[in-house]
Amino acid sequence: MLSLGALAFASPWMLAAAAALPLLWWLLRLTPPAPLVVRFPAIRLLRGLDREEETPARTPLWLVALRLGLAAFIILALAHPMLNPVTPFTGSGPLVLVVDTGWAAGPGWAERRRMTAELIDKAARDGRRVILLETAPAATGAPPRASAPLSAAEARDRTLALVPHPWPADREAAARALDTVRLEGSANVWWLSDGLWSDHAERFTERLRRLGTLTLVRDAVGARAGLLRAPEFEGSNMTLRVERAGGGAREIAVRGRAEDGRVLLREAVAFDEGAAMAAVVVPLPLEIRNRLMRLEIDGEASAGAAYLLDERWRRRPVGLVATGQAARDLPLLGEHYYLERALSPFSEVSVAPLEALIESELAAIVLPDLGALPPDEIEALGAWIEAGGVVLRFAGPRLAQGSDSLVPVALRRGGRAFGGAMSWSQPATLAPFAATTPFAGLTVPGDVTVTRQVLAQPSPDLQARTWASLSDGTPLVTAERRGAGWLVLFHTTANPDWSDLSLSGLFLRMLQRLVGLSQGVAAEGGATPLPPLEILDGFGRAQAPPSSVLAIPADTIEAAVATARTPPGFYGLADSKRALNLASGVGPLRPLPAPPSGVTQRAYGGGGEIDLKPWLLAGALVLGIVDLLLSLALRGLLTWRRAAAGLAIMAFTGGAGGAMTGEAAASGADDRALAATLKTRLAYVRTGNDTIDGTSEAGLRGLSRIITDRTSVELGEPIGVDLAREELAFFPLLYWPITPDQPVPARRAMGRVNDFLRNGGMILFDTRDQQSSQQFGLTREATSVQVLRRILGRLNIPRLLPVPDDHVLTKSFYLLQEFPGRWAGGMVWVEAPDENAISSVVIGGNDWAAAWAIDEGGRYLYAVLPDAEEQRETAYRFGINLVMYALTGNYKADQVHFPAIIERLGQ
Repeated sequence: MLSLGALAFASPWMLAAAAALPLLWWLLRLTPPAPLVVRFPAIRLLRGLDREEETPARTPLWLVALRLGLAAFIILALAHPMLNPVTPFTGSGPLVLVVDTGWAAGPGWAERRRMTAELIDKAARDGRRVILLETAPAATGAPPRASAPLSAAEARDRTLALVPHPWPADREAAARALDTVRLEGSANVWWLSDGLWSDHAERFTERLRRLGTLTLVRDAVGARAGLLRAPEFEGSNMTLRVERAGGGAREIAVRGRAEDGRVLLREAVAFDEGAAMAAVVVPLPLEIRNRLMRLEIDGEASAGAAYLLDERWRRRPVGLVATGQAARDLPLLGEHYYLERALSPFSEVSVAPLEALIESELAAIVLPDLGALPPDEIEALGAWIEAGGVVLRFAGPRLAQGSDSLVPVALRRGGRAFGGAMSWSQPATLAPFAATTPFAGLTVPGDVTVTRQVLAQPSPDLQARTWASLSDGTPLVTAERRGAGWLVLFHTTANPDWSDLSLSGLFLRMLQRLVGLSQGVAAEGGATPLPPLEILDGFGRAQAPPSSVLAIPADTIEAAVATARTPPGFYGLADSKRALNLASGVGPLRPLPAPPSGVTQRAYGGGGEIDLKPWLLAGALVLGIVDLLLSLALRGLLTWRRAAAGLAIMAFTGGAGGAMTGEAAASGADDRALAATLKTRLAYVRTGNDTIDGTSEAGLRGLSRIITDRTSVELGEPIGVDLAREELAFFPLLYWPITPDQPVPARRAMGRVNDFLRNGGMILFDTRDQQSSQQFGLTREATSVQVLRRILGRLNIPRLLPVPDDHVLTKSFYLLQEFPGRWAGGMVWVEAPDENAISSVVIGGNDWAAAWAIDEGGRYLYAVLPDAEEQRETAYRFGINLVMYALTGNYKADQVHFPAIIERLGQ
């Protein structure tokens, strides 16, 4: 290969043919074109005709230049020139292609695939074999293995199956895989890395260098993969944390999704110059927190850019039983003070009498030391536990004097106190938690002591019901499963009277684990296997787990890390699933260090290798056709009419796609017209903004499906229209979103709109801002309303007014008095009522399309505010009323005339 900067020739020896161009010039100059052929005319036309020499002595200069250009194009094409060629291979060995296929390769996978194809093509041109090596373990858990030497075609097929995996690369195992490679000659090694450092990166680099010439390819600084760390919750705030491997100042967005895919939040996270970590505090209402199921970095496709949330992250309401004693207790001495402080960081705490708490929607009920409960309260609490609730009781002086049946184990009367009759020689400490309890994995502080407790009566099942015990083996926390719920008893107080447990952070974490039992999380505990429910692929997409994925024991999932056999995802059952995230097993992100001397370094991206051979051959073909036509014309065998016909035929046969563009466009317009007439469809105005147009299409799709499900109207898929080019008469309703930068359509387009309205069509104008709609008609308006005013100024519509209470739009299918969309509260405007006509325009700003919008799987795309699902249902009902109003006119208003019509028919 001959390289000349950014230009290279794969077959440079073909350039030697250029030496023949001067000889070709000389031959073409001496060889004249064929003489002009003249048909013999009638004798009378020969009068006055002078004989002239018709054969030129030399070929015209422009024809010589044309043919030389044709020859030059052919010579250059055979020399196979390329722009931005891959670095030339050296040595006589094969191409060793090493590809990082761990989670960090996901965001730039398209560039990796393109560069892989270029390298294999170059190996094919050089006649070299290819050895492939992935650095991540296979899906079966098998360590990386280097392939046998492959032909270029075989390697190309293998690379088509390469995908990033949702677990880290294992460069140590990949280095061991290279020990089995036997090479003939010095290899050309290309390492397509993910740009991130690992424990064995230096050893792996050195091992690759020993194979031959090494070229390291890695992402640019700002293109490396990011990692979502576990969010932190404090009260009603959530802290989002994103990590990267260095780079400049940058702002990214993090989205939060519900289980059905709806976007619940979107927050910007800003990195400072050179910062590795960025965080943002997000106020999170209880309703949103309970629905959050997934966090993801917007626009980044990798398993590290997604973080799954399970029941452990959700805020669960807890009821704390109020007593008269609580009001008399001093703030720092009463049990209620310590319980509220411990429960508030992860739960919504309600303090009320027991009767009121049982009637509320709660995850757990906490009872401080109340003593023995009345029989009716015991019965009510027992039924509540059976239904799936969790009751936490705390012992104290009152319960020590006599217990009731609402305890998990039988209790001894009295208590055990430091310095009493049943005393310890010193305050007791806590024993480590067993692996079969919900507290497994929690660290027991050495300074937590207990000075008094209520003892349990010995029984055969006491050990099985003990979740926490003191260092001498006596139970501190006991529990019993009752129906679908749990009854849990702390054998000491919730304040420092009997123990300083309430002063430690362990108390908060223990309560958090216990409240989580109400939703089934860790309810089974122990070594119960949690089967894979849904896993993430290398691009962070959820998918069904393959058979190679293993179940994870419930008592080890807290410490589990993502591997090939246990990839990130959800494990367990649908109603009690646990999340395993990639971030829990990935250390701090660091960039790969600068390679040692002798290693070539490149970055992904750029223009890539461009093969000029096809273009040069195409140019030679065009010049050859032109030369042929000119030669025929010089001989008099081709007139301009025949030339035009020949060009048309060649264009049709050689470039059918380009020649039929106009016909295809016309055919496409006919197809759209046919589709709109064969089935009733809603339409939207294309604004040129891809996001808004996509929302409009998704919104009308969702509305069409709801209408088809609930009414007898069967609607097809919606269609986007261009007002300047397309016919509007096929559609009963046109949705027109207004954007602040939207230009007013031309006069001809507005003429189409006027014809559409005049012939019975209806338009829903949506400024997508309810505040602007509320200001409609005022002097101070939003930009979108100003655009709307300019549009309405070119339409022939009468006076507008807010929708009256008795308007047909409020009763065409459902009975409605409000018309919310994604937003609520905006004013909706219609034409002034006319006895013989319906309103041809409806105007508002509640962003109805976003409220109706669904994706292909039927999942909602946008959250509605402030009333969530109830508001979305009302938005759908407004859409149904609107379509019925557009399709059937004012038939509802005509109902008032039915008595008179029936009376006349009777006469």
